[in-house]
Amino acid sequence: MKPSSHQLTMTVLMTPSMANFSGKVHGGTLLKLLDEVAYACASRFAGSYVVTLSVDRVTFRQPVHVGELVTFLAQVNFAGRTSMEVGIKVITENILEQTVRHTNSCFFTMVAVDEHGQPCKVPQLPLLTEKDQQRAVTAQERRKARQAFELEHRAHKQR
Repeated sequence: MKPSSHQLTMTVLMTPSMANFSGKVHGGTLLKLLDEVAYACASRFAGSYVVTLSVDRVTFRQPVHVGELVTFLAQVNFAGRTSMEVGIKVITENILEQTVRHTNSCFFTMVAVDEHGQPCKVPQLPLLTEKDQQRAVTAQERRKARQAFELEHRAHKQR
C-alpha cells in the first residue's frame, strides 16, 4: 500500500549524543529533526526538492529525555502555487514507563524548487475530510499573518 503523499511519520530514538548540559534532548537537535521531517513530507508531496522558507510557532511543551522514542507526525496542511505549509506534531514515548505525551508542535513553510533553484509549481492538495479543510483554512490564516508581518517589516526597514 502506497503511503499518502501529503503525510509522513518518522520515529527516532533519542540518544545520549543528543543531550544538552541538563541531560535533556537539545532543542537544536529537535529543530534539526523537525526540518528534516518537514523536508521529507513536502518533498514527497511536491515531487521535487524543497527549501525551508519559514518556521512558525515552534512550541516546546515538555522536555524530551534521552532514551525516549520521538514520533514526528507531519502533514501538508496547505499548498499554494509553489509553497506548502507542513504542520508537525511531536509525540514522545517513554518506553519504560509506557507513557505517551505531546511534546512539540510547529509549522514549516517549504518552497518547491527546480534544478536551477527557482520556485516551481506544486500539486493541488486534496482536501478530502472536514479536518483537512479546517487545516487548510487555518494554514491560510497563518500565511496571511506572515505576509502582513513581512510587509510591516519591510515598511519599518525603509523608515
